[in-house]
Amino acid sequence: MDLYLINLSRRPDRREAMERQARQLGLGLTRLEAMDAREAEPRELDRWFEASGPLGAIPRGDQCCSLSHRIAWKRLVESGAAYAAVLEDDVHLSTRAPLVLKGADWIPAGVDLVKLEHYGPRSQSVLLSDFRDVGQDFRLGRMRSRHTGAAAYILSRRAAELLLQTPRFDLPVDHLLFNPNNSKLFAKLQPWQLLPTIARQQQDDASDIEGWRASLRKFDATYVKRELVRFGYDLKLLPPQLALILRGKAKFVRVAK
Repeated sequence: MDLYLINLSRRPDRREAMERQARQLGLGLTRLEAMDAREAEPRELDRWFEASGPLGAIPRGDQCCSLSHRIAWKRLVESGAAYAAVLEDDVHLSTRAPLVLKGADWIPAGVDLVKLEHYGPRSQSVLLSDFRDVGQDFRLGRMRSRHTGAAAYILSRRAAELLLQTPRFDLPVDHLLFNPNNSKLFAKLQPWQLLPTIARQQQDDASDIEGWRASLRKFDATYVKRELVRFGYDLKLLPPQLALILRGKAKFVRVAK
């Protein structure tokens, strides 16, 4: 299984750190040039993104990040392979990562998207259902609630083809893949969570796209409107989530190791 590493040309330090990790774990990486928000032409970005989406306007850094992931999806389709793993260049892999990343034989038929990482606070729980043992003390749970972050995941060629059919994005890539509240593709992709996780984004080095998100944190009328809309999407998904829990079909699981 190919491991695609998304990396900015101006961040050779991150590339070297990831390659060092990979060598220690016996893994090989295929570097893909990330789109740089500092250099991207606004008109080129505009043709790929809606002016506003469920979470409001998408910051330029997140736009370039999303298109960088699209490069990986296209590469998988062109390769003809059944699966590929996509890694961002600020992710830390556990010593058990090779058990998951050296091949795809463990992935059950019909599973097209597997989230490998834990993102957010370590106390965070995710609503999961349909648990499956996949060997080596790993399990999969079908995601029924939001767990964003797209620093490490595996997708099938079918999932990549589906994603490439999206003419214009209205969400950042991690919400598009892993947020059932407002992603129109979530139900078609049916993402699964790996337990235990084998990846987590580094917390000691600020993301290159954080600066582009500064305007989102400004407390003003736009901020209040965006948060109210987000809360509305959360409420909309609550009834089916409660139904799954009450029927014993799903439960909240703390995904951090």
